[in-house]
Amino acid sequence: MNPLPAPVHSERGAGTVLALTLGAVVMALLVGVLVLAQAGVLASRAASAADLGALAAADAARGLTSGEPCAVASGVVAQHGATMTSCTVTGGMVVDVATELDHPFDWGAATGRARAGPPP
Repeated sequence: MNPLPAPVHSERGAGTVLALTLGAVVMALLVGVLVLAQAGVLASRAASAADLGALAAADAARGLTSGEPCAVASGVVAQHGATMTSCTVTGGMVVDVATELDHPFDWGAATGRARAGPPP
C-alpha cells in the first residue's frame, strides 16, 4: 500500500498574524477617536470661555458690574484655563471676545469666539 503524502501546513500561524494585525488596526482607530474627542472637548471649552468672558464684559460695559470690560473678560477667560486673543467693545455695550486653548500635545490650539451685549 502506498502511504499518503504528509499534509502541507502552509497556513500554519496565519490566524495569529491576522489577529495581531486586526488588534493593531483597532488600537490605531481607538487612538484616532480619542484624539478627535479630545479636540472636540477643547473646542467646547474654548467656546465656553469666550461666551462667559463676553457676557461678563457686556455686563461691565453696561455698568452692571465694576471694571473695564476687556479686563473683566480676560479674568473670566483665564479662570477657565484659556487665553484671550482679542477683545473689542463696539457700540458702547457690545463686546466681541476671542479665546484660544492650547492642545496638551502641541497639535494646535482650539479657538472660540463670542459676542454679547444688551438684550434687544
